[in-house]
Amino acid sequence: MGFLLLGILALAVGGCVCVVWADRGGPRWVRLVARATVGAGELVRRAQRSRRRGVGQGDSSGD
Repeated sequence: MGFLLLGILALAVGGCVCVVWADRGGPRWVRLVARATVGAGELVRRAQRSRRRGVGQGDSSGD
């Protein structure tokens, strides 16, 4: 379990490094990794927003 968390942390840090490097004009593969990292961050933000909206609203289906 600890190795899995370390792997996820390494991917996150590597993605952040690629975002900074791509901003400074890095090679093509760095720009692709940076784009994927930013896209994954957007997906996480959207999921958190939708989860927050759903809290406390209950079931309004009426079935």
